[in-house]
Amino acid sequence: MEIQLKKAGGTLVVRMVGELDHHAVTELRDKIDPKLAREDIKNILFDFYGVDFMDSSGLGLILGRYKIVSEMGGKVLACSISPRLMRIFEMSGLQTKIPVYGNERDALTSV
Repeated sequence: MEIQLKKAGGTLVVRMVGELDHHAVTELRDKIDPKLAREDIKNILFDFYGVDFMDSSGLGLILGRYKIVSEMGGKVLACSISPRLMRIFEMSGLQTKIPVYGNERDALTSV
């Protein structure tokens, strides 16, 4: 998986390309968590534009960051989700906790 992190104000934007599976989750967690602990980040935006597959470990990663960020008073958002991944969000109930936007610009405007 290709991972790109950028800070937009108080939001960490996580852009991913590839499969969000158990192989990618450890690397992603190791990149995100230190930034949450050390930088002035309140929110996380997961940009799924390049993600073509996600398994339960990906869901676990997102829910884990949701818990951390929520406890800090922030929000977790998602954008650019394919219909296939949206079905996973809906079946897991993730979209009830994490707002989903069509694109990164709309998501960042909402925080």
